[in-house]
Formats: sequence, structure tokens, C-alpha cells
Amino acid sequence: MRSTAAAADVIDLSSDDDDEVPVPSTSAAAAAAAAAAAAAAARRVAPSTSPRDVTPYALVDVKPALLYPLHPPGVVVGGSGALVPVKEELPVLTPVPLLAAGYSPSTPSTKVALPAPRLCRQFWKSGDYVVAQRNPDADAPGGRNRLRINPRFLHSNATSHKWAFGAIAELLDNAIDEVNTGATFVRVDEFTNPRDGSSSLLIQDDGGGMDPEALRRCMSFGFSDKQSDALIGQYGNGFKTSTMRLGADVIVFTQNQNNWVPTRSIGLLSYTFLMETGCDDVLVPTVDYQYDISTASYTQMLRHDQKLFSSNLAILLKWSPFASEAELLKQFDDIGEHGTKIIVFNLWFNDDGDMELDFNSDKKDILITGAHRKVNTNKADKVATQNYVSTRLRYSLRAYTSVLYLHIPDNFRIVLRGHDVESHNVINDLMYPECVLYKPQIAGLAELSAITTIGFVKGAPEIDVQGFNVYHKNRLIAPFWKVANNSYGKGRGVVGILEANFIKPTHDKQDFEKSVLYQRLESRLKEMTYEYWDLHCHRIGYDNKKLPKSSRALNRANQMNAGSSPPIVPRQLLAADIPTSSCAVPTFMAPALRQKQMGLKRNIDALGSKTDSADQDGSHLDVSQRRRFNEYRTLTLENDKLRGECLQYEESAKQLALKEQKLRSQIALERKKYEELLQELRSLDVKTEK
Repeated sequence: MRSTAAAADVIDLSSDDDDEVPVPSTSAAAAAAAAAAAAAAARRVAPSTSPRDVTPYALVDVKPALLYPLHPPGVVVGGSGALVPVKEELPVLTPVPLLAAGYSPSTPSTKVALPAPRLCRQFWKSGDYVVAQRNPDADAPGGRNRLRINPRFLHSNATSHKWAFGAIAELLDNAIDEVNTGATFVRVDEFTNPRDGSSSLLIQDDGGGMDPEALRRCMSFGFSDKQSDALIGQYGNGFKTSTMRLGADVIVFTQNQNNWVPTRSIGLLSYTFLMETGCDDVLVPTVDYQYDISTASYTQMLRHDQKLFSSNLAILLKWSPFASEAELLKQFDDIGEHGTKIIVFNLWFNDDGDMELDFNSDKKDILITGAHRKVNTNKADKVATQNYVSTRLRYSLRAYTSVLYLHIPDNFRIVLRGHDVESHNVINDLMYPECVLYKPQIAGLAELSAITTIGFVKGAPEIDVQGFNVYHKNRLIAPFWKVANNSYGKGRGVVGILEANFIKPTHDKQDFEKSVLYQRLESRLKEMTYEYWDLHCHRIGYDNKKLPKSSRALNRANQMNAGSSPPIVPRQLLAADIPTSSCAVPTFMAPALRQKQMGLKRNIDALGSKTDSADQDGSHLDVSQRRRFNEYRTLTLENDKLRGECLQYEESAKQLALKEQKLRSQIALERKKYEELLQELRSLDVKTEK
């Protein structure tokens, strides 16, 4: 009865309870058997013209009603949970319609050329979905009403990602979060589909991997094991939205060693499979393998029985890029002892009919097709703007990932098409940097703060770039957020960087929720841009009306003498500044000091209307005060920075000590078990045959 009710170990994403599966009535089972027999007879008379033709009723007949089995692995009625050695050929069992459609158990290595999907390959036009037939078991007497997720939801859910690189970033976030489990790299590359030679997207990491239950939670909706505030992922929805935004289908290979028992799991989330079979539910076929010490090999891990495993495997071999079980298992060869490999295939096309991701234009990069066409121009400002990272990140994955994280964890690498991605710290691009402390005030919340580093980007004003890179928990959310919008160029070249953990990002992590804190931050950043511009715009060639008249005249003279070269700033104004090399410590400018400076400059302006000599004396006084205060603030800032690093190192030392203690305890436990087994072996009376 159990095997009849659940003929395939397929994850039903819409069910998360553990109620009993309704058993189909005898008449329903008889009708199903009759329908299957009639279908088999029809196939013998008139063979199908398409190896993908699967009757909707056949699919419904093998679909279970539960997301999880009624019993844990190893405690399932009927001998499930046993380990069955992997065989070259699938065992011949009761015929399942899915096995008869395009798959031959006797020749598992034969590659079947699949026809072109009837699914539209343009993402924004592929949302139309028609259910072929409703599962009759849902309306069976004694059945239960439960939530069902229409496969169209996979597409509508993925539309939260407007940008393909945003979807890839979600998968990179998962790899970064695996640093806590020992991950040292994430690899992004092109994968060639062995069935048709088309390009697919490969993302692989060497993190802890997932056990069978974790894989099922990953491919279900609403589950998230990430409870730490330090982790980037929160909602448990990023995998589904990102993979379905990049392509119609995704297959996951993961290896895990939890509880010292290595397991391998494979799962397939296929919009093509659901679309072409007309499913009325989101189904995800999965198979699991477990390491058998006695045979020193991986064997099939049965969650129910052999028939269920074989049916699931048949679906995987029919709809994935791999035509045999041996090809599936070969994908674990380069994963190592633990890790995860994700292959997104049947990638989406753009509106012009071209694949959205371009693997051919740059062999070291992945580009957005059609988005990297540069304008042919001889103007230096436009060329510099086109080559800067703020422009390139819109179409170059290498440029985007270089600024995606404020700090990449130590000993962790992002490898894009065989070459490491070098982190690009925008702070090193700034001239005349300053640090501004921002403390948003809102009732009911603890004291919040963020340090914003602001300055002119090197090459300004020729480089037409401005805005703030706003990060959340180390992840870039708003790249070069332009808060100062005006028609007269005020704020041109002003760039800032800050980490705002006090506001929440949207689900696609490409923007922030429009909360009160967000609006206050936007207003403050705009004020910050204009304040910085009023203090320093003369340094890049603009006429700063906030300066004394004599200083303005000297700036204009220097600019005329320099011609088209960058303006020369008077030495008396530069003497108070911190050096602006890439390793310089930015000047810290508190709001009170900024107001004081503005007041001093207004006073000097008033004195400058009397005599030039008085104006010069006032300017020297202002410079002397700024020099002393900047030296003090720089030392204070550097001291705070070093103290923070010291605290981080101390915390890391504590964590390493705890990890060492845990490992030593585990070694001692295993050593004790070894001694017990050895003693037991010695106590055995072994007789040798003559």
C-alpha cells in the first residue's frame, strides 16, 4: 500500500505537514491501472513522435502528497533506508510510465536527443502556464485539502530579479555564508551541456555541503537555517528566485559529511519538466547516496523503496543534461569531501533572441549580452567614464563582483572563469577623503551609526561619476546611489562608501525598503554631498564661492597657468590635508567641526572685504587650526581602527581555541572507539580453516 501511494520520491514543494497520505480507493487504483494499460497499448500501436511525451495522468499517478516521508530514513516500513549497491543498469521493476518515455533501463548510457522545449526561451515571456490535468487523488474520498503551488509561481517569484547579475550575486552570497563551514573558494564558469552543446552556468563551492534533508529544504519555499545576523541570506528564497531567473532548469550536486557519514544528493528543479508535462504542483525529483564502509563506495540511499528511487532517477536522466547514472555520479569527482555544485541550464534569452549571458566576448569574464557596447568617442571625459567600475559593473560580472563585498573573508577566493577576482576598494579611488559620522535618530531603536567615507574620485571632474556605494552586512546593495540630482553639476565627482546595517534590503538585494530610516539616510547623504562640494570643489577646478576672494583669485590664476592640466592647489591650503595616496587615512570630519569650519570661512570672507593682508592672515589661521585638529582626529581614527582590529583578532583566537578543543574531544572520542573495537577484535576466537 505504501509503494502504491507514493511511487516516486519527488519533493512536493507545496506541502510541509506530516499528515497521512490519503490512500486511493480500489476503484481509483483500478482505473489508473486500466488507463496505464490503455496508454501502453496505444504506444505499442503508434509509437510517440517525441521522447518527451508524458501523459499528465501518468505523472500524477506517481506524485506523492508529502514534502517529507512519514518516517525518517532507516525507519520506513517495507525495508526502506537500506543501502543498495549502485548498479550499471537500473533494476527492472513494475513499469512506470515515466520510464517508458524516452528512457531505456537496458541502455542507460544512451544519450537521447531531446526536442526543443515548447517553453518560450525569453524570460519575460515565459510565464504562460497551462495545467494539463488535476491530480485525481486530491479529490479522492477521504482526501485532505492542502496548499498547492502552481508551477507558474516559479516564474513569477523569479521576476523579483530584474537583473541577471543580481541573481548570480544571490548564489555567491550562499557561498560566502559557507565560510563558516570551511569554504575557501567559489567558482563561476561556463558549463557545456553534454546533450546539445549549449552553454550553461556553473557555480561551485567547497563549503560544508547539504545533507539530504538540507537539500530538500533548500529547494522548498520558506525554509532558512541562517539565524546569524552576520550571514547575508535571511529569507530562504534566494536559490529559487536566482536560478529560475537565470535559466529554466537547475540541477544541484551536493556532498556532506555531517555526523561523519558522507552523503551525496542530487536534486532537479526544472521549469521545462513542469511545463511540458503540465504538472499542477511544483515537483522536484531527488536521489541520495550514502558511503558504505564495507564496500568503500557510495550506494543508493532509499528513503522509501527501490521503485521510488528508480522512478526519481528516471526523471533526472530524462530532463537533466546527464543521460546515465554514471554521468550523474561523475559530477562529484571534482567536489572533494564536501561542497556544492549548481548547474543552471537552458539559460534565458533576451528580447533579441540572444542568450542573456555572453560567454564568448571575453574568455575571462561573463557579460550581459548587448549591454557592453561602448560609444566611439575621442573625448577624454567620456572614455574615462566608460572605463570606470561604476559603468563596467552594469555589464561585466568581473567588475561587479570586484565591488560586491566590502571585505572578502581571509583565505577566500572568487574564481571567475579560471581567474581570481581582485577586490576593488572604491576608497582607494578617492582624492581628499574625509570620514563623516552619521547617527540616525528614531524612537524605539538603539543608538545607530555609520561612518561614511567621502571624497572626489580620481580623475574628477573629467570622470562623470557620483553617488554612494551602500553596503548591508558587507554586501553591496546600492552601487553608486545618486542622491544629489541637479542640472548645474553640483556634486559631480563626489563618491562615498558606507555600510548601513540599520536599514533592510529588498528581497532581491538590489535596493532598500523605503522606510523612514531610508528616507532620512537619503536626505543626509544629499546634504553630505553638498557640504563636501562647498568645502573642496575648488580643488578640482571649480570656482568655490565659499573661499576668501584672494584665494579664489589665486585658484583661477593657477588654473589658467596650468591650462588643461589639473588645477594646482595653493600650498597653504594643502598643508592641512592628509596625504591622498591609496594607503592614506581619510580625514574624519564630525558635523560640529564642519559647521565650525563653515563659520570660520564666512568670517574670513567678511574680513577679506577690508584688506587683502587681513584676508591672508585669516586664511593662515584657518589652515593652522585645521592642521592641528586633523592630526588629532586622524590619530584618533587610526587608534579606533587598530583597537577594532585587535578585538576582531581576539574574538577569532577564542573561536579557534573552541574549535581546537572540539576537534581534540572528537579525536579522543574516536580514539576511544578505535581502542574498543581493537580490543573486541582481539577477543574474538578466530579459527583458520585447514
